[in-house]
Amino acid sequence: MISGVPHLITAVKGPLLQLERHLLQHQTQVESWLREQWLLTPAPFYASVDLRNAGFKLAPVDTNLFPAGFNNLNSSFMPLCIHAVQAAIEHVCPRAKKVLIVAENHTRNLFYLESLETLREIFEKAGVEVRIGNLRDDLTELMEIELPSGKTCRLEPLTRVGNRVALGDFSPCLVLLNNDLSAGRPAILEGLEQEVIPPLSAGWSDRKKSDHFTHYHSVAQEFAKQIDIDPWLVSPMSLQCGEVNFMDRSGSECLYKNVESMLQSIQNKYDEYGIDKEPFVIVKADSGTYGMGIMTIKSADEIASLNRKQRTKMSSAKEGMTVENVLVQEGVYTFETIGDDNAVAEPVIYMMDHFVVGGFYRVHTGRGQDENLNAPGMHFEPLAFAQPCNVPDKQGEPDAEPNRFYAYGVIARLALLAAARELAQI
Repeated sequence: MISGVPHLITAVKGPLLQLERHLLQHQTQVESWLREQWLLTPAPFYASVDLRNAGFKLAPVDTNLFPAGFNNLNSSFMPLCIHAVQAAIEHVCPRAKKVLIVAENHTRNLFYLESLETLREIFEKAGVEVRIGNLRDDLTELMEIELPSGKTCRLEPLTRVGNRVALGDFSPCLVLLNNDLSAGRPAILEGLEQEVIPPLSAGWSDRKKSDHFTHYHSVAQEFAKQIDIDPWLVSPMSLQCGEVNFMDRSGSECLYKNVESMLQSIQNKYDEYGIDKEPFVIVKADSGTYGMGIMTIKSADEIASLNRKQRTKMSSAKEGMTVENVLVQEGVYTFETIGDDNAVAEPVIYMMDHFVVGGFYRVHTGRGQDENLNAPGMHFEPLAFAQPCNVPDKQGEPDAEPNRFYAYGVIARLALLAAARELAQI
């Protein structure tokens, strides 16, 4: 195993290496096509994408438009982050000198605060004055929180005067949301004359994962035509169920049928490719994040036999959101492992504007290859980039560091393009 690349439990002659090699061989077409797409639809300001590497396919399973976790990125790539932020600001607010970051409300999560402070430092090094605001009703004055890294995160209460928000006498040109609005759209941020990015309509109070994956499916089909591959190799199948109530079991018939249909569709593709694995689906809340409201299903009969604890867990998401719509998504195995104990891992890729700026492995020693890793007990391993992952070594093997990461970067940017089209439609 080459240093920095997790062990891939597949044969060297397997389809995954064929896919990665195909991406390397068609790098010029890949980059040219993506460049054209960014001219048509500008990229979101920032995003992170969760990928799953099944050996026989490499696909995104979630796209976050309000990414946290910047503290988990490899510090050697700070210059790349700074350059990307400068480009992103030029696209949305070229004259911006002051930026307000609107944070999540949970001030007790020190890992999240480390991410906020890292993000603030990136902006500061990009030549922009940045302060962090919080929407908590009980925050009435500056709060300084000492972090495990030795840094200090400073949170301030937002105020509104007319059609502008400020932190005291700090009146920003640009308002950057790092709050996914799971609790709803705050009135204080509505109708501002300042540029707000991402827009309020990108929050989970409005946005649905099923819409995103509808856009992603279209992107994957277009991309696949460019390089002559089956779009299934880079795209998870998905279906949506509305008006589901896990507590009174209403809507369970729709869910049963969709799970049954999805499992059969997956089995058909496995038969086509000679894949000797058991199909599974992921049922998850159609809005929200933090790994809440998610379960792995291998038989539609499991829907009918959910116990009260399972139904209660599935019925609510972050900020107490009631789960009424669910996404039934093709389960994508992760055959990547890290460390001596072979802990299951999945890559999470970070982007600013249309640049890949780094990422990390989400690792969970207590979860299996067919389970959600975004759960208590997970930890993170920074991706050990030898060079930017948009600069592959065409002559090398796909398992070589820059080549594996190049493949990650390509698929993550396809998800970013889907998000860009989603926002443009909103």
